[in-house]
Amino acid sequence: MAETAHSKIEAQAPQAQLIQMATGHWISSLVYFAAQMKLADQLAEGPKTSDELALSIAADAPSLYRVMRTLCGIGLFTEDSSHRFSLTPLGEALRTGTPGSVRSSVLILAGELNTKAIGQLDYSVQTGKTGFEKVFGMPLFEWLGNHPTEASMFSETMIGLHAGEPAAVAAAYDFSQCETLIDVGGATGKMLSAILSRHPEPRGILFDLPHVIHDAPALIRAQGLADRIKIEGGSFFESVPAGGSAYLLSHIIHDWNEAQCLTILGNCRRQMKPNSRLLIIEMVLPTGNTPHPGKMLDMVMLTIAGGQERTEPEYRALLDKARFRLTRVVPTESAVSVVEAVPV
Repeated sequence: MAETAHSKIEAQAPQAQLIQMATGHWISSLVYFAAQMKLADQLAEGPKTSDELALSIAADAPSLYRVMRTLCGIGLFTEDSSHRFSLTPLGEALRTGTPGSVRSSVLILAGELNTKAIGQLDYSVQTGKTGFEKVFGMPLFEWLGNHPTEASMFSETMIGLHAGEPAAVAAAYDFSQCETLIDVGGATGKMLSAILSRHPEPRGILFDLPHVIHDAPALIRAQGLADRIKIEGGSFFESVPAGGSAYLLSHIIHDWNEAQCLTILGNCRRQMKPNSRLLIIEMVLPTGNTPHPGKMLDMVMLTIAGGQERTEPEYRALLDKARFRLTRVVPTESAVSVVEAVPV
């Protein structure tokens, strides 16, 4: 999809390409408004006019009508001859609490949490510091620890963004030889559950901060894996469980600066057996001019989280510093790869 959109832009004149790029925030602002006002929820039971919608959300009806017809133009709703608006399949995905809903993701990705921080791109480039910390006064994960509602929405967003990855990783890499797989920073256990569901031999340990793994037991029980996954609370900046045959770091390394990454990797290495493997699940950036979603995500890391996405040579250099040897990079059917390394 991303490559198709990129190709369509490239087919335009350079001036038109740049203008389309520059006005992308108009669309994200409209979609954010639709999510914020729960417009999809308002239309869940049937078509409504802008007058009826305006009463429900305390809005000016003529102004709301203009917004609604614009949202129809980008596919969220449709308008009939009686000026009643209905949901499309695209708009359905903005309904609250339905399977596959992305409302929370839209509120996070198009809301102030992201837009204010990425708006400080010049500051991040000049200083190497995150725009998020400049705007909000503390690092992202510290801020989320103090804001449980937003933290829950953030976790839901991450699950949505990476929805296809667990199955793709489980299919691409042979985990059958792993006796114990330790998922370091595994949050709700979605990745670990997908792997163990496909590979019946290994057992797993899910390790993350106590408040982060709060919802994990229910998910693991629902997958029928409660007897194969042990849940432990703790910080990977202090230590990790010992004795795993493989240590999984899924979307962990890209969140932190190099010094913090070396601390995490060092803690893993100290607890590994000589024949243990380190498995880093990340978007490995292609070199050169090849478009890749990880290159845009790298701007999020620069301005918001404080980490970075890496190419294979950059992962090799980082792992060398942590006394690991990169053995191979296994691609998957998703945007992520499995970076395999062994201690040296």
